[in-house]
Amino acid sequence: MEYAAVVIGSYLIGSIPVGLVLGKLRGVDVRAHGSGKTGASNVLRILGTKYAVIALVCDVLKGVIAVLLARYILESYTWEIAAAFAAIAGHNWSVFIRFGGGRGVATAGGAQFAMAMPAPMVSVAAIGIFILVVAIYRYASLGSIIGSLGAVAMMGAFLAVDWVPWQYFVYTGSATALIILVHHDNIARLLSGTEAKVGEKGELS
Repeated sequence: MEYAAVVIGSYLIGSIPVGLVLGKLRGVDVRAHGSGKTGASNVLRILGTKYAVIALVCDVLKGVIAVLLARYILESYTWEIAAAFAAIAGHNWSVFIRFGGGRGVATAGGAQFAMAMPAPMVSVAAIGIFILVVAIYRYASLGSIIGSLGAVAMMGAFLAVDWVPWQYFVYTGSATALIILVHHDNIARLLSGTEAKVGEKGELS
């Protein structure tokens, strides 16, 4: 029962549609604009920096809380990553909004940051890569993808020297594959040159 409670609880925590709630407070449904997602990137485009920061912090905390719940209740690396994926699934396919949501990047990063050292260093490095890519190219989607791939490389290096458990590498690789999958439409727009840049507003695309 404890295992089920942690996974279901993590999914429900991840399912809280923070970006949508923030939009509703402003009388806006963020799903009707921009990318149609509820994550911080679309909140930035529709509501501005202040609300995007709130959404980002809350989405990160979803992953952090899920992993910490698993660690202190179940004391298992395997169940840490199970809880992390449950939170990501909740964020991406929220039961509260007919299985819509975001793309899970912030929640995935938050989960990794909450894992045992040196896994948090991987999250910090991925954030650095994300910021650098966005600063140069101004594409949040590109930054998310390249940052995630960088995290896989770094976690693989840590695994090679036995600094992290194999479950952490499996998590990072699988989460990155999922992040790339849910960005398929962004990838198509990047290739066609129609992807919106950070700071640009736009209608549903």
